[in-house]
Amino acid sequence: MEKTLKPMSGYITLVICLVLFVAAAYFFISGVDQSITYVAISMLCLLLAFFFLKGLMIIQPNHSRVLNFFGKYVGTVKDNGLFFINPLYSSQKMSLRSENLQGQTLKVNDKMGNPIEIAVVMVWKVGDTYKAAFDVERYSDFVRMQSEAAVRHLAMSFPYDNLEDDHAPITLREGGDKINSILEQELTDRLSKAGIVIQEARISHLAYASEIAGAMLQRQQATAIVAARTKIVEGAVGMVDLALKKLSEENIVELDDERKAAMVSNLMVVLCGEKAATPILNAGTLYN
Repeated sequence: MEKTLKPMSGYITLVICLVLFVAAAYFFISGVDQSITYVAISMLCLLLAFFFLKGLMIIQPNHSRVLNFFGKYVGTVKDNGLFFINPLYSSQKMSLRSENLQGQTLKVNDKMGNPIEIAVVMVWKVGDTYKAAFDVERYSDFVRMQSEAAVRHLAMSFPYDNLEDDHAPITLREGGDKINSILEQELTDRLSKAGIVIQEARISHLAYASEIAGAMLQRQQATAIVAARTKIVEGAVGMVDLALKKLSEENIVELDDERKAAMVSNLMVVLCGEKAATPILNAGTLYN
């Protein structure tokens, strides 16, 4: 598991390296005219300076270094600044910043077997550098592939809408925050093995596939028309019932069953018709 290291400051080492470079130059110049020993000391100072320089590292904000010592994990440095580590350590740079992934639009089948197009956008970052560095090959590729698998699994787990499944508690189109929460949990479960933290995940594109989009649109329109007609009929029946009760209670006119049927028929035609009714004056009676 991840271990956080606190290395020593690199400014002192930097000063030592500068002193060694100056000493190397001094002994080399002095050794040219005096002794070969000075030249040897100059080369030794130069080698020490380069050796210490190899142990210097600069870590930018929201970056880290994963350290290894001959294949053994030593720890991770997450502090920012100039530091000095064992020059024999090998280091791997790793960003800790939040990254945005815009997934490609996928064509999959929903729970009812309808082909749909779906895409997501997610915000993620590295939470555990040890897992990201050693438990997967390339964590960025791992994030991309697993996010696509999570989106496919989500799409196949729920219907697009409730046209075919009236009892569906959650649909992709109307699920909203619930669908996004399920998506975030799915991504978290899949990417936790790589030390990835999911900060946000949202569906950015959702539609029927082009081959059935027209048919599904007609179906939705038909469903809307039926629902609207149902409400119109319910309202018309209530209005007719109210009219008959008012006429009877206030003794405006006495209607037998045949006249009531005719009145109900006329009112239903007027109230439920798509076009305005054309009035016709009846000079006779129902019986002539």
